[in-house]
Amino acid sequence: MEQAAEASALPPGLLEERGDARLHIGGLVRKPGWQVFNVKPGEHVDHVGDLRDLSRFGDASFDMVYASHVFEHLGHRTDLPRALREVARILRTGGRFFVSVPNLKTLCTLFAHPEVSDQQRQTLMQMMYGGQDDEHDFHYVGLWDWYLANHLASAGFADIYWVQTFGFFDDTSNWRLGESFISLNLIAVK
Repeated sequence: MEQAAEASALPPGLLEERGDARLHIGGLVRKPGWQVFNVKPGEHVDHVGDLRDLSRFGDASFDMVYASHVFEHLGHRTDLPRALREVARILRTGGRFFVSVPNLKTLCTLFAHPEVSDQQRQTLMQMMYGGQDDEHDFHYVGLWDWYLANHLASAGFADIYWVQTFGFFDDTSNWRLGESFISLNLIAVK
């Protein structure tokens, strides 16, 4: 996975919102057709809970699952693999998982660039380790294409695609530092 796939190179319909059961993990806004699962309650939240426990949802309950900048909040040894297996479990066959995480390779490259200011390095450091605004805003793992793709394959996903943007939500999956996208956006198909 060296570069993001162009939309024309993706299987037809891969980037379409379809299916009547869609779950947005960590969502911050309500959008028609989507249920929101978040660790913090709010008017926009349908399900309050921890990402590590999706047991409230039955097997093959969803057509689409979307998560932007939440999986880096899990420990890499047990919590991350278990949570990815749970997402695979709640997806129907052919269901799609849209996952966005801070791209550790990109963040490291930008951090080491000689023309990056100390203010920008501070922003990059917070993208690596979390904003730490509350007890939920700490990052426990750095993720990059090879590492996350291997975890997704181990969790039971058959096909994995890298895209520059999903286009579903105006959220952290679209974040940039200057001209550089800082997120790794993968589509994993069960």
